[in-house]
Amino acid sequence: MAENTDDDLNSNLLHAPYLTGDPQLDKAIEQWLRWDKGMYKYLERCFSDFKQRGFVVGYDTRGQVTSSCSSQRLAKLTAAVLLARDVPVYLFSRYVPTPFVPYAVQELKAVAGVMITASHNRKEDNGYKVYWETGAQITSPHDKEILKCIEECVEPWNGSWNDNLVDTSPLKKDPLQDICKKYMEDLRKICFHRDLNSKTTLKFVHTSFHGVGHDYVQLAFQAFGFKPPIPVPEQKDPDPDFSTVKCPNPEEGESVLELSLRLAEKENARIVLATDPDADRLAVAELQENGRWKVFTGNELAALFGWWMFDCWKQNNSNADVKSVYMLATTVSSKILKAIALKEGFHFEETLPGFKWIGSRIKDLLGHGKEVLFAFEESIGFLCGTSVLDKDGVSAAAVVAEMASFLETRKVTLTEQLTKVYEKYGYHMSKTSYFLCYDPPTIKTIFERIRNFESPKEYPKFCGPFAILHVRDITTGYDSSQPNKKSVLPVSKNSQMITFTFQNGCVATLRTSGTEPKIKYYAELCASPGQSDTTLLEEELKKLIDALVESFLEPSKNGLIWRSV
Repeated sequence: MAENTDDDLNSNLLHAPYLTGDPQLDKAIEQWLRWDKGMYKYLERCFSDFKQRGFVVGYDTRGQVTSSCSSQRLAKLTAAVLLARDVPVYLFSRYVPTPFVPYAVQELKAVAGVMITASHNRKEDNGYKVYWETGAQITSPHDKEILKCIEECVEPWNGSWNDNLVDTSPLKKDPLQDICKKYMEDLRKICFHRDLNSKTTLKFVHTSFHGVGHDYVQLAFQAFGFKPPIPVPEQKDPDPDFSTVKCPNPEEGESVLELSLRLAEKENARIVLATDPDADRLAVAELQENGRWKVFTGNELAALFGWWMFDCWKQNNSNADVKSVYMLATTVSSKILKAIALKEGFHFEETLPGFKWIGSRIKDLLGHGKEVLFAFEESIGFLCGTSVLDKDGVSAAAVVAEMASFLETRKVTLTEQLTKVYEKYGYHMSKTSYFLCYDPPTIKTIFERIRNFESPKEYPKFCGPFAILHVRDITTGYDSSQPNKKSVLPVSKNSQMITFTFQNGCVATLRTSGTEPKIKYYAELCASPGQSDTTLLEEELKKLIDALVESFLEPSKNGLIWRSV
């Protein structure tokens, strides 16, 4: 269902009809059909023109056609439920990147759409990503109301598991060719140096991590005027078992990029691009002069994207009002865009973690005549321009290639340009990691202890030797930096999230994951442009993180498992 929801939809399930011969699969399919029924009921209530405008369905490559619960089969079941109720369905005939669904919802003026994907998570996590008519992921109240409708559906409609309608109904349309063509045409809105791109001597290696990205990144490069990137042959084609990687998540860094880095060295390519299995996120690595590879963090890439998108905007809009320009980031992400905005005069805004909040806010800004150049979240999720209102690894890959090619004409690498950005706007040293915790009561105890640290309802004033200036608690809505002590960000009672602002300029957040048994920490030391001793800054950040972990998380006492283990 909706991303980041904590609701358990497994209760009160009836035994499914005989569908696959496997009781567990039958039960899973029955649950899926209840979701479809609940979705239909809610959309019927919200849109009087539902049966004129239709619904978009996309899917990734999980299970392919060999599994009864493959993404493709689940997509067909979803389409069949709606087609049986005379709803036009735009069902992609082939797997697509997640960004294609929100793009199609807006382009086709559909009431909503779903992407069926597990991304890099376990196949058991396969589910909906739901997009509203705005093209942004659903937020409250839609997510809660859809769940209510699902819970009211005790069982699916009779015959819901018959997906033959997908092959016979005149209401089913395949948007693949038109949407792919229009998406690639719209990519040119964020392409600024097509002539340079066609002449570049740089080579790029791309891995799609056994997912959907290969063909679409090839087309995006073509739209930008590039020669095709060199694919990693072992990872080019879809493989739901991810046979060449231990973890199909490019955010994990060099350890999972082994094949692409070795291929790049063989092909004399300096840049490696990696899209995750549903191609909505992007990792980037660059070969250094010492022969080692630098895998950029999401925050570092955001510094480069922010500089690039504003610089290109400035070159092409010399007479435009910079005060109408915006960039956005989630609150756990680097504050580098804020620093750039303060110096350059455009606006910067924060949202809660999750691109559903970014997409929703961008739609509001566009409705008020504003221009949004770039948005990101630190977990390598980037959005350049506003053709799509969700993170997009396909377009981001093409933009990085153009940025690197432009810098190459000036004999500057991405790493060198990152240093230039930090020298101009201030170094932003960040560190993100997590602990595994499989016991929800322990997680609750950890966060309740912070809220009642030295006495009831008193947050800590120190973390080890580091003085705390402000505390913001998204779970309760408390923010000590506000005159009324209330957070300006929405309250999120179903998750744990506390942010500390320290006297030394560091900002650190502890939060739980919406989809995994993790306690994550995010810490960043924001220095002024004059501070250039990066060694001292890194040492200070390390000391603060050590204090944060020991003082607030107490991993040994609470049995937390460190990420590296």
